[in-house]
Amino acid sequence: METQLDPMKDDLPLMANTSYMLVKHYVLDLDVDFKNNVIEGSIVLFLETGSQYRKTSSAGKECCQSQFDETCKMRTSEPCHIPMTNVRACSSKMDYNDFAVSGKAEEDPSDEDGNHRNNEQASGISSSKDCCGIETHGSKDFVLILDCCDLAVLKVEEVDVAGVSGIEKFTRSAKITGASKDLENLRNQIVHELVTLPAERWKEQLCYFTRCSQASGGGELLFTTHTWSLEIRKSGIQTPTDFPHAIRIWYKTKPNGRSVTWTTDQSCRPCVYTVGSPINNRALFPCQEPPTALSTWQASVRTAAGFVVLMSGENSGEPVQLREGILSWYYYVSMPMPASTFTIAVGCWQEVKQQSFTAAIQTNTEFSFPSSQTDFRWHEEVCGHVEYPCRFQNPAARLQAVIPYRVFSPECLMERCKECLLHLIPQCLSAAYATLGIHPFSRLDVLIVPSNFSSLGMA
Repeated sequence: METQLDPMKDDLPLMANTSYMLVKHYVLDLDVDFKNNVIEGSIVLFLETGSQYRKTSSAGKECCQSQFDETCKMRTSEPCHIPMTNVRACSSKMDYNDFAVSGKAEEDPSDEDGNHRNNEQASGISSSKDCCGIETHGSKDFVLILDCCDLAVLKVEEVDVAGVSGIEKFTRSAKITGASKDLENLRNQIVHELVTLPAERWKEQLCYFTRCSQASGGGELLFTTHTWSLEIRKSGIQTPTDFPHAIRIWYKTKPNGRSVTWTTDQSCRPCVYTVGSPINNRALFPCQEPPTALSTWQASVRTAAGFVVLMSGENSGEPVQLREGILSWYYYVSMPMPASTFTIAVGCWQEVKQQSFTAAIQTNTEFSFPSSQTDFRWHEEVCGHVEYPCRFQNPAARLQAVIPYRVFSPECLMERCKECLLHLIPQCLSAAYATLGIHPFSRLDVLIVPSNFSSLGMA
């Protein structure tokens, strides 16, 4: 049996096998449904073979599965899910009665008023042996393990990145011969070339991540959900090297999921926000949480008009109208960070703006320091982190004591924010700059959160 943990007292279990497969980039495509209190859609994971597997395989050791075996013996799994059919690929809105499991149609879990409920039981493979990997020519299938909790996973599939227009530039000399293994190798090679692009090509990289995330499915994968993990495998694939390096997971959150809080703001309008404790983002999307798992991400979030989507992105998200009454918001980060730093807040927020453009200019320059006083501490430093577009090496960033910022508030607190908060933010940013140095991020959003917000809520 899996250990029953108290997240308020015990450390969270790190289930993800990052030594063998490492997520380099996430692409989230989500809808926020305030009627049913769920966030649903898909996430595409772009993966690289982990460093430990590369070392062991080069020494002739095939031990990628061994670390899971004892764990699988010690717990009773939830039912494995056979790949589902007839899931609508053209829309992130997923209905439970649109697919069948194990060749047998499930009962429609909708209640009388049409609200969908998470179906906790499904027919299919149920033995722990199958959850770890089936026997294939004397060897077990490799299993990708992700940290996950309180999520309803609907479907997992490989992504056919080889079919993306213009992707040929990442295939080098590889050719498609029609053989399935050659096609698999080509897809993995494309992902490898994409995730290892030099930092100065980050905009091109984001563009192709977007294109690849929208590619058609390349075949469904077997998956199993446990209390703290999601396990994914492809029949006959026995090593991380051969495992699909781009996969799409269709899922939906649960109304009581411990990573998000559905509540109302101070104006009694509905809102939802991520909760950094007690289980980080495991109930928001499947991810990897060990300290070595640093990744970039991009997210498109759709919601009804009137709602504002704020996220911990590097860009200032602006809404795009998809159709009447539906807006889409887009954010991204180019700095690899832990998945636990991903934050989202959706509500009927109002932006609190400066009184005039002139006042804003004065605010952002008033607290700037001469370069002779601020730049001497950092101009000789060389960063030792992984490669990304680092602001510490940007001469303009060295002189920016106050980064661009926006302030959002419930409507009822707008005037209080103008009176009490706006003039304090540039002072705080300048003090942080004088004490700690260059701001690692290029911008900041400040949100006045509901009163029930956890003090550790957003990183």
